[in-house]
Amino acid sequence: MANPEKSSTSAVAEVAVARPAARGRGHGRATLATVAAQACVASMTVSRYLRAPDQVGRETGDRIASALASTGYTPNKHAGMLASGRSSLVAAIIPSIASPLFAETVQGLSDSLRGHGLELLLASTNYSLEREEEQIRAVLGWSPSALVVTGRRHSDAALAMMRQAVTVGLPVLEMWDHDAVDRSFVQVGFSHRQVGDMMARHLLAKGYRDLAYVQTGVPEDFRAAERGEAFAARVRKAGAAARMFHAPRIEPLAAGRHALREMLAAGLPRAVAFANDNLAAGACLQALEQKISVPGEIALLGFGDFPLSRQIAGGISTVGVGPYDIGVACARQLLRMVTQGGLIGPARGRSSLRLPQLLPRATT
Repeated sequence: MANPEKSSTSAVAEVAVARPAARGRGHGRATLATVAAQACVASMTVSRYLRAPDQVGRETGDRIASALASTGYTPNKHAGMLASGRSSLVAAIIPSIASPLFAETVQGLSDSLRGHGLELLLASTNYSLEREEEQIRAVLGWSPSALVVTGRRHSDAALAMMRQAVTVGLPVLEMWDHDAVDRSFVQVGFSHRQVGDMMARHLLAKGYRDLAYVQTGVPEDFRAAERGEAFAARVRKAGAAARMFHAPRIEPLAAGRHALREMLAAGLPRAVAFANDNLAAGACLQALEQKISVPGEIALLGFGDFPLSRQIAGGISTVGVGPYDIGVACARQLLRMVTQGGLIGPARGRSSLRLPQLLPRATT
């Protein structure tokens, strides 16, 4: 967990790494001519499309977009600037800068990269796969020394670019996720299904049989959805009732309050797991205002171990995943990959599984 006395989170962190002898990254790289040939247009037309898509006809633009996605082309803005063909940037793409979890992960990454000759370039997708695709194309155009993305769900075009990057020796790492089967890239994180199962087991062990899970109002929050699916599966396997609720996409504490009122209208469940601690905290505040006993009438379990959750109602029970430590582990893996010239050997042998921890407190 990040120490509040550590330096504040920064979008740019200086980093020094001993680099191997310069290796060009142009060989095998998709070029403007590659895209133009596939789209059956002139290279000048592709260049115009990249600068101003609305200046190219719709049919032609569609062909170019398809060619860009299938080839994994990225504009090399540093060509000729560096002998190695790479900048000193490590690009990290996260879903939200506002989330305490991702903020702590970035802090761990930043602190651990400091002093190794690289700089951390940060972008936020707001949980949009389309935005992530745009950002990957943009940051790869600056020829970074490494790319870090969040999770393992990406658009087809984003995957093409990531695979193209690995092909030419660029380290690509997926953080905040870990899957035993899906190992196309190096992963540093944990199983969200394991977390959902852990949350259900905790509430079932407490004797609760009427349970619910509150999902975020973000459809693209696939990791929270996986936790919810695993939660419901474990509850139903135990022969207990499992209901699903969706919080609105508004300020998180307000969304948690809204979810509690919705559950009251539908019939209050005996215990509820939430997609994150902010939702759980909002529901807890609403319950206390309405004189609903916690955990006497309703037990509440969050996710993330946010600082706020430790201060409400004697502490909200939650699952801690060590976001700061995830950032540190990502940095260490990246430094190994950068100094070794990219991924050496299978991704399976380089991924790092983090173990979540159930933190029982007063609300369960």
